Amino acid sequence: MDWSLASMSRSPAGRPTLGPVTSSSRGALAAAIIGSAIVFLDGTIVNIALSRIGAALPTVAIGVLEGQVYIVAGYMATLAAFLLLAGALGDRYGRRRIFLIGLIGFGATSILCALAPSLDVLAAARLLQGVAGALLVPGSLAIITATFEGAERGRAFGIWAASTSAIAIFGPPVGGALVELYGWASIFLVNVPLVLLGVILTFRYVPALRAAAAVGRFDWLGALVAAIAVGGLAFGAIRGQQVAWSEAAPLVLLGVGLVALVAFPILMVRRRDPLVPPEMFRNSTFAAINVSTVLIYAALYVLLYMQSLFLQGVLGYTPLATALVGLPTGVALALISAWAGVLAGRHGARRFLVGGPLLMAAGASWWLRVPADSTPWQAQASDLASMIPPLAVFVDPLPAVLAFGVGIAFVVAPLTSTLMSSVALERAGLASAINNALSRVGQPLASAVIFILITERFYASLAAAVPGLDPRSADLRTAVQPLNAPDPSVGVAIEQAARLASTDAFHAEVLVVAALLLAGAGVNWRWLKDARPTEPDSSAPASIG
Repeated sequence: MDWSLASMSRSPAGRPTLGPVTSSSRGALAAAIIGSAIVFLDGTIVNIALSRIGAALPTVAIGVLEGQVYIVAGYMATLAAFLLLAGALGDRYGRRRIFLIGLIGFGATSILCALAPSLDVLAAARLLQGVAGALLVPGSLAIITATFEGAERGRAFGIWAASTSAIAIFGPPVGGALVELYGWASIFLVNVPLVLLGVILTFRYVPALRAAAAVGRFDWLGALVAAIAVGGLAFGAIRGQQVAWSEAAPLVLLGVGLVALVAFPILMVRRRDPLVPPEMFRNSTFAAINVSTVLIYAALYVLLYMQSLFLQGVLGYTPLATALVGLPTGVALALISAWAGVLAGRHGARRFLVGGPLLMAAGASWWLRVPADSTPWQAQASDLASMIPPLAVFVDPLPAVLAFGVGIAFVVAPLTSTLMSSVALERAGLASAINNALSRVGQPLASAVIFILITERFYASLAAAVPGLDPRSADLRTAVQPLNAPDPSVGVAIEQAARLASTDAFHAEVLVVAALLLAGAGVNWRWLKDARPTEPDSSAPASIG
């Protein structure tokens, strides 16, 4: 099919749109799904490989847990910081062009991640991968919006959402099997053929459409200040705790981050075309739903990767077993989210946006009863007999994962519908983009606080259990890291004490997660009204990942 503008039909408003669904439009939809899928996939299956990455890669200037946190939090920080700007770039320079740049960049950074010789290099590569991912998320949605109209657009977004749910279900187990069979680098290399397919589909089927007229200017300064604020505060706090505040650099980072944090709202008020229009937050519903989004999603993302580290690094689960234990969360999202959305439309979203986080908090709190000697599941893809879980799986992690998964499934659709019904139709896209960015920005900041809590609790418990240990010793912090198996050279006494100390530290982290969820439920209970939400605009869905 010819993708020139002349071959397209026009809507009543005169905007170029595509005609009936064809193989070409299906190809464009496939490209859009691949673009968002690889970003979502890398935000989940990396959690499964963190323990193996920490054991396999040497460190140069950072600690093991520090590097593991950077791998997750750094990706989220740059992804969140550049999401809004990426959408504007697509509108100005063409959605296909920016989408292609994002695909190629994501493929290149995936290879860089897989070939990383140290944890330090991998953490830096993940920062770049987050920037590339930011170019793909709004581009994927924009391609669907430009390619389909009316009922077909709604159907296309339904296919996109179903694909996201399938990735949530099958991505982590596949990732766990890849780690078991081919090593941690395989979870990054698996992106390469997907990127190549996406590039081919995009070149062949995605039209070079852009907005009819670009309005306003890019707020480069706002995006940069936001990135500095999140990065300075998060990485400054994490690095400072790692080196026991013995270096000046973390204090400088914290200072710069704090200045940027104060400067950001001032800039938004004074800029002609601000990255985040302040007037949108004068709507109490819009403000409340975004505050609760930051709290709830920070808890979600932090628990997902810390839970993976605890299962593997402390209890001794294999990557595949860890992924299978987390499977109920994806299943709950796929089976319950749509049903919760329908009920929220009939009875109001407030009860779901309060009850969902409370159920998540209950699930998180179940981890408090999981002991350090819980029997691990040693599932391996090459051994069918090992796929039968021990009884401890059903008693210890599974109830926590089930309750947490059902809770987040209660939240996603009602949160989206409440968000979209709180703004005028012409601002639906911007509202979705802001909420998408905020759903990720809380994780790096929460990770910094939790890193400080975990390391402080871990080394204090270790020193109390083994007399004579200096918890601030650089050598000790190199050989023994929280939520990771210690170097065997430290001896049995320290190894056993480290396991108990890691469990104690993980339990402390769970309490912070539960507090974030309770706070999110409290915000929704206090500031959301019981009015029934309207259906969200199908052209601007919010992401669950």
